[in-house]
Amino acid sequence: MANTQGPQGNHDPAGSTQMFRAFVDEAPRGRQQQAAPSGPRVGLIIGIVAAVAVVAAVAWLALG
Repeated sequence: MANTQGPQGNHDPAGSTQMFRAFVDEAPRGRQQQAAPSGPRVGLIIGIVAAVAVVAAVAWLALG
């Protein structure tokens, strides 16, 4: 990376321009991946609510 050229052809010894471009190009994909886990989380909440409802119904039938 020692020979990295900036947009105007200036020498960029740290390669920061290339790292910044990689970050900017990768950022939208990161946002899409963060939105994806909400699906399984919703399913987990629905499963827990259903399990509580089943346990409540069994307890109501047993005590009633």
